[in-house]
Amino acid sequence: MKPFAIAGIQMHLNHGSNLLAMRQRLDLTMHLYPWVQMAMFSELAAFGPLLQHAQPLPGTVEADFQDMARHHRIWLVNGSMYERREGGIYNTTSVINPEGKIVGRYRKMFPFRPLEQGVQAGSEFLAFDIDGVGKFGVLNCYDIWFPETSRQLTAMGVEVILHPVMTHTIDRDVDIAISHATSSMMQCYVFDVNGLGAGGNGQSCVFDPSGRALYRGDATEQIIPIEIDMEQVSRSRERGIRGLGQMSKAFRDRPANFPVYEKGFDTSYLDSLGPLATPRRVDEAPPANVKTLPVRRSFVK
Repeated sequence: MKPFAIAGIQMHLNHGSNLLAMRQRLDLTMHLYPWVQMAMFSELAAFGPLLQHAQPLPGTVEADFQDMARHHRIWLVNGSMYERREGGIYNTTSVINPEGKIVGRYRKMFPFRPLEQGVQAGSEFLAFDIDGVGKFGVLNCYDIWFPETSRQLTAMGVEVILHPVMTHTIDRDVDIAISHATSSMMQCYVFDVNGLGAGGNGQSCVFDPSGRALYRGDATEQIIPIEIDMEQVSRSRERGIRGLGQMSKAFRDRPANFPVYEKGFDTSYLDSLGPLATPRRVDEAPPANVKTLPVRRSFVK
């Protein structure tokens, strides 16, 4: 067994600075569970989803997280915060080691458009090693809905996907199902940590490389310390999930190519879907020069 302990922190968050509350919750986590080696918060935990709070990186806010990691001698994943940099605003996750050093910043590849308007898409994956433990990677919320992201990370050797989310919406059940499926398809651990209040509707969860749920939360404040066994990842990938499907090796040995990724692939169907835009009410006037059929409605009195 090769154990490593990660604590997800599901907490109530406000619009505006949550830094003091996050520090206090981390202090409590380490007081209750001093054996924890990594802690992670939910997406946009630091300030919530308002772009006006975007911060430069490096900067004083990130330095606060570095101090937290150094104080407790743990790996710290700050969830994310909006980063203001040349080229626009990005949704950025900082990963900090126990010495308080930034080992990487991951910029969300798939901002939740059209709702996350004004946020630029990142283009680089983040995978990092912890000596004597294994390889970890970060996906931010909506990223995991695109299987190419988790496929890329796990093909790089990632064994644990750290997945901070900020889901308030009625599709949280789908969000969880995708994280669950990712753990089995990619034969890895998935830590899916959501916030509360302005930070989401909770229900954080953890899945192992055999597709089993190690934890499913509700919508209350929770500290979720889970000790994982990294050897389960290699065993699952070598021998098959629950001794059955060996998906990682089957994908490696596939005879097929996937033309959808090739330059020149016919995207006319995708183009026919129209722009990525917020849906409108059915009784709103359509744009000029667009003909529509009449809509039948029934009313119950």
